[in-house]
Amino acid sequence: MLVAIFVPPLLTEGRRYEYVETVQFALASLVLPALIVVGSPWQWVGRRWPALGSRFARAAESRRHHPGLGRGLVPVAVEAGLVIAWRTPALMDALARHRWLVVVEVVSVVAVGVWLWLELVASRPFAPRVGRPWRGVLAAIIMWTIWVVSFIVGFSHVPWYLAFHHAGQGISLQADQQVSTGIMWVVSLGMFLPVIFGDMMAWLKNSDDDPDGELRRMVRAERRSGGWIGPGPSKHWR
Repeated sequence: MLVAIFVPPLLTEGRRYEYVETVQFALASLVLPALIVVGSPWQWVGRRWPALGSRFARAAESRRHHPGLGRGLVPVAVEAGLVIAWRTPALMDALARHRWLVVVEVVSVVAVGVWLWLELVASRPFAPRVGRPWRGVLAAIIMWTIWVVSFIVGFSHVPWYLAFHHAGQGISLQADQQVSTGIMWVVSLGMFLPVIFGDMMAWLKNSDDDPDGELRRMVRAERRSGGWIGPGPSKHWR
């Protein structure tokens, strides 16, 4: 997949058509990072290079000792910012004119994408630092960000990216933008929707195993904080 991004027809046609560049971007920012993390290559790398394996083990242990939603929000924010940045007219036009920038784009989105997906799914020896159902929430935030950005571009009445010149070649600039929007919607839906529903279903299943457990935890937390939760026992009861 990585090779396909850097060779024709994606590399050459990405200069002429926005939807082709969008295919490159979707593969690099959404599909490739997910496949890397789900494939768990860290164990294979660790067996071949023990020094790297030791680093992976220490990093995985550190992640287990420092969980929290806040740590998962950081890669989400960076990923959202990167998606927005690479879809701005300035950078998109620069990509069309200077194809060497594709290397910068791919390296940045793959690295941040792997960072994000490590918080969404397990990838031995790494485990997400964010618990359920928040992983699904984080995936939904990224998916909605992509949808909003793509919607703004695709349904604009004026061309956003003027560097793509293909007049008289069977597709208009506006149609090119709309096709690109459809590609981003479909790919992001296909990548993040399984995470959202899978995470929610697993969370609900665990909740069903102990329906009163969550309530008991809430009561204990409220009592420790000194707050009031519901009527207490009557003083007449012994």
